[in-house]
Amino acid sequence: MIDPGALAALISKQIVTSMKAHDAERTGTLRLIKTSLMNKAIEKRATLTPDESEQVLATMIKQRRDSIEQFTKGNRPELAAKEAGEIVVIEEFLPKALDEAGLHTLVAEAVAELTATTGSKPTPKEMGTVIKAIQAKIHAAGLRAEGRLVSEAVKAALAS
Repeated sequence: MIDPGALAALISKQIVTSMKAHDAERTGTLRLIKTSLMNKAIEKRATLTPDESEQVLATMIKQRRDSIEQFTKGNRPELAAKEAGEIVVIEEFLPKALDEAGLHTLVAEAVAELTATTGSKPTPKEMGTVIKAIQAKIHAAGLRAEGRLVSEAVKAALAS
C-alpha cells in the first residue's frame, strides 16, 4: 500500500490531470476519495496509516457495490453504471484484489496447516480461526479480499 501522505499527493496530481483532460466523472471520484481520506484523518485526529487508508477505500467500494445493487433493483442502470465507474477509479489506489482461484488455494493451505497443527480438520465452529489465518496470509502477500468472499470460501471448505 502507498504511504498515506504520498497517496494524498498522488490523488491531488491525478485530480489536476483529470481536470485538464476535462474528465468530470474521474475528477469527481478523485475528489470523493481525497475528502473521505481527509475526513477519516480528522475523525482520528492523526494521520492515517496505510492500512487505515486502505480500509477507507475498501469501505467506499463496498458502499458503491451496495448502491449498484439498489439501483439495479430500482431499474436505474445509468446510476449503477456511474457507481461502477467510481469503483474502477477507487480500485486504482488499492492493492490488487485476490481472484477466486487464489482465495480457494489460500483457504486450502490454511485448513491444511490447521489440520497439521491440531491433528484434526477444523470444524465450522473454528471458522474464525481459519479466517484469521487467511486474512494474515492475504495481508502478508500485499493483496486484498472482501471479507464476505473469504467467509463463503471458508464455509464451503469446512463443510466439505
